[in-house]
Amino acid sequence: MLKNLSIRNYALIDELEMMPSSMLNIVTGETGAGKSIMLGAVGLLLGNRVDTKALLDTSSKCIVEATFDISGYNNLKMVFEWAELDYETETIIRREITPSGKSRAFVNDTPVNLDVLKKLGFYLMDIHSQNENLNLGNHKFQLRLVDLFASTVTILHQYKTKFKAYTETKKELEDLQKAKADFTKESDYNNFILKELIDADLKSCHQEELESEIKVLENSEEIKSKLVELHGLLDDSEFAVNTTLGHAQNILIGLRKFSKEYESLASRMESSFLEIKDITQEIGLIESKIEHDPARTEEVQGKLSEIYRLQQKHQVNSVEELLQLQEQLDKKVADASSIDHQIEQVEKALKKQFEEVNKLANELSQERLSCFEKLRAELEYLLKDVGMPEAVIQIERSETEPTINGIDQIEILFSANKGIAPQPIKSVASGGEFSRLMFCIKYTLADKTQLPTIIFDEIDTGVSGEIALKMVKMMRKMAKNHQVISISHLPQFAAQGDAHYFVYKDTRSDRSVSRIKKLESDERILEIAKMIGGDRPTDAAFENAKELLNY
Repeated sequence: MLKNLSIRNYALIDELEMMPSSMLNIVTGETGAGKSIMLGAVGLLLGNRVDTKALLDTSSKCIVEATFDISGYNNLKMVFEWAELDYETETIIRREITPSGKSRAFVNDTPVNLDVLKKLGFYLMDIHSQNENLNLGNHKFQLRLVDLFASTVTILHQYKTKFKAYTETKKELEDLQKAKADFTKESDYNNFILKELIDADLKSCHQEELESEIKVLENSEEIKSKLVELHGLLDDSEFAVNTTLGHAQNILIGLRKFSKEYESLASRMESSFLEIKDITQEIGLIESKIEHDPARTEEVQGKLSEIYRLQQKHQVNSVEELLQLQEQLDKKVADASSIDHQIEQVEKALKKQFEEVNKLANELSQERLSCFEKLRAELEYLLKDVGMPEAVIQIERSETEPTINGIDQIEILFSANKGIAPQPIKSVASGGEFSRLMFCIKYTLADKTQLPTIIFDEIDTGVSGEIALKMVKMMRKMAKNHQVISISHLPQFAAQGDAHYFVYKDTRSDRSVSRIKKLESDERILEIAKMIGGDRPTDAAFENAKELLNY
């Protein structure tokens, strides 16, 4: 339940604090004083979005903070686990809005996103507002009403799990079918390109080696001629380098005996002579291998031309990139050949999942259908109690294709008057009838849900007198198991609260602001008397107020 609510710098509220009773709390005040503004602030704690225009002082941040006692509400533990938060029986939720519009949210001082607030809020509070009356005609709202009354939470969770798996498999099948269509379109082209790359035998091609070889092949005659000439200069002519170096070496050998200096020169000359002889021998070997080979020249030119053509065609710069493309195309062609088998396997899985989904959907339907009569009878009984003795409720069900909520579409039909055939709620209910019908629904569901706090925003719209007394007595019953906060304009409601809060405008400063105070005995009598008789209540109004309060 809500133990403490603190609001600062929100709309007309500069600073407000409220510590509601654990049972029935009634909030009253003049129109425009800020009662519904409080609900807007509470909505921030439940993950609602905010406009920076909601800040009273645009130079300061807005802070809304609430402390909740959630001991005994074990269903909230799973939300804390899902959000990876430490579970605390006394939990503080805070929302801050900066002047720039930046929003921050905290649970027990741990930053969280709005999804976490919404999830927590779903289990912490049920807020009825005038807008929710409009939801009463919504099929999804009506289906949720049936599910809550029928207590389908377990089977609905099982169904949703199976349905999500089914939709994922269905998406997988659609993707495979699209891929097959794409493969079919590209198949001929991919096969042609792959064959072209395979025929090029790229794995055996070393582009740099081929480019080096073709330079030699294309200039073989010139190279051979130069090598022959060089070999002659070194070894085969009258004044060959090797012969001259040999004579020079012999001279230095003869001089070695005269000086160590000559010995060093002779050693260096010997090394040079051996190196030149080795070079001469290697030139001879290279020259002997070089031949004018038109066939090999044509072959290498052909390989290089094919490599250059493929590189230009596929806009790459190396054989390695062409091989990568070949590998990708090979995989695509392989995938295309195996996709029919994949589709067949997924279709089998989808068929099995559909059968499971359909089985659970029908079981879920039966649970829902089984509660129709009990729900109808209970609502009609309660509607009689709140001044609609001729009210008729009908619940109709039609079957749809499986959705995340099953195969049922629910339509609640309603008639408030004798002789008038029940019609869809949104077509026939007036404002007051909407309020009473919604109240009866909330009352019916209260014991079906483990919810700490229920808030009503002017649920008493369009009712008065004895009907109001009956409604607030029902509210008191709800408050035995749930904390109830009701914003009301009726004295009958105000008198029945375990706590009575009064919202008013404080105009003492330059700017009007909303404030709230808990009314004690005499203050409560005065406020209820004013609700009965206006700003200057008569003695009769005071007596009436005391009577309502049982004073």
